Amino acid sequence: MSVFKIKRAVSENIKLKKSLINNYKNIEKIKNKILDCLKSSGKVFICGNGGSAADAQHLAAEFMVRLRPNINRNPYPVISLALDTSTLTACSNDYGYNNIFSRPLDALASKKDVLIIISTTGKSKNIIKVLKLAKKKKIISIGFLGCGGGEAKSLCNLKYIVPSNNVSRIQETHIFLGHLIFELVEDGLLMK
Repeated sequence: MSVFKIKRAVSENIKLKKSLINNYKNIEKIKNKILDCLKSSGKVFICGNGGSAADAQHLAAEFMVRLRPNINRNPYPVISLALDTSTLTACSNDYGYNNIFSRPLDALASKKDVLIIISTTGKSKNIIKVLKLAKKKKIISIGFLGCGGGEAKSLCNLKYIVPSNNVSRIQETHIFLGHLIFELVEDGLLMK
């Protein structure tokens, strides 16, 4: 029984990774928006809930510190909106959990910046609220989504929707997609 489950999970993971190849034009557009933002001295803000918050922090750290161990370069301003526990808990307590991403984005971002949201369903109220704020402030928004994209898909300027309803497989694809796009962005930033 376990071997069947293992084969099914690995096969689904491989299938989802292969689907990225067919969407290379969309991935290229996302990469270009992030690259243009950073080349223009903009900042990239990134957020998500639960495992997606961990992915947001992971990706932000790799751009702030180092993505690939053999490439030493200047840090890039990619900032997780779920990084500061004091702000998260104060905002949640004083203004409600639905404002934990929109409040810091409102304080820190300008229209030359980019917002990346990571959401397996695209339905979280705090994600919807930060996307609406980004639209109001004319900040380009990029969504890494799954489960059809939910309400978030119509609010994102650019999006990649993983064609799955399995949260684990969606999250695995999101982190792979993030690494892939950030490697391409880093390559573009380092070209002289």
